[in-house]
Amino acid sequence: MPVEKVGWWSNNIPQLGEQYWDTGWFGLLFTLTFVIFIVFNVSRARKTDLFIRRVAGLNAIEEAVGRATEMGKPVLMVPGLSDPVNAYAVQAINICAHVTRIAAKFSNPIILCAYSASMYTLAQEVIRDTYQSEGVPERYDLDSVRYISDRQFAFAAGVSGLILREQTAATFFLGEFYAESLIFAETANSIGAIQVASSTEATQTPFFIAACDYVLIGDEFYAASAYLTREPVMVGSLVGQDWAKMTAIAFILMGVASQSIFVSSKAKLTEKAFLAAGGNKLSKEQSADFKDKFKAETKTAKEEETKLFNIQKFFKPGPPPEDLDMQREKLPQEPEAAPGAAGANQ
Repeated sequence: MPVEKVGWWSNNIPQLGEQYWDTGWFGLLFTLTFVIFIVFNVSRARKTDLFIRRVAGLNAIEEAVGRATEMGKPVLMVPGLSDPVNAYAVQAINICAHVTRIAAKFSNPIILCAYSASMYTLAQEVIRDTYQSEGVPERYDLDSVRYISDRQFAFAAGVSGLILREQTAATFFLGEFYAESLIFAETANSIGAIQVASSTEATQTPFFIAACDYVLIGDEFYAASAYLTREPVMVGSLVGQDWAKMTAIAFILMGVASQSIFVSSKAKLTEKAFLAAGGNKLSKEQSADFKDKFKAETKTAKEEETKLFNIQKFFKPGPPPEDLDMQREKLPQEPEAAPGAAGANQ
């Protein structure tokens, strides 16, 4: 297949640092600032206890497990429908491990329902290690982690059946959920179980809000590990990311204001050039020498325009690396239709 040389740009061959070519030095400085925020706050977290906003859903974990213990009923957890295991699944398992740690202290049974074989293996190891870390390995039950099905609605039916048969007093739905989210929530709600839920899918969060007692919304799900463990690296990273978000919001507002002022000033300069050339707003007909005068006045206006402040000047693209040699495969050309083919198809 023929290969077309396209200089330094290509659609399908990403290069190291390519994301910074469009923003030049400003993009590098912006990224470096974010890294400094995170490293600085990790250092602060090692020395002092940084503030993290109270998350009602995570504070309700002890209440939910304690209620299940009082009623003598198990706690059920579903770490989403991730297959294979991804970052969402790991985050959900971390929260489930915290729930298990509290249940182990209260000697309360748990049930964790796995959607995939990889999730089942990971959950078994994490739950077993949690019981061992609490010093009660004998309380770990092999049947507490169950593989249900890797089919969406078969999994939903199996979990709903467990909720109804076991009459669970507390349920935790955390991770990736889709159409089955409301099935889980309504089933647990029908038996009066305390529910704590969170979905990485924005389309499913409203269903959890409607049917569950506590819902982790947005970043609260990702911040759960830092909130629960108070690990300095996690807490510092979380606070550093919040600083970075506030900085980004400040630059967005600055950019909106700057661009609005720039466009307004540019329009005034154009109007000034029009009037200086002898233009008449009330008449479509202009003097014979209007075009020449307007061209000269426009040139002067453009020179004044360069003196205006515009935040876009910071985003001047940087030059591509000198040693970069990128190629892009040309797409095969579609054969031309034979004369009369359209009429024959009709």
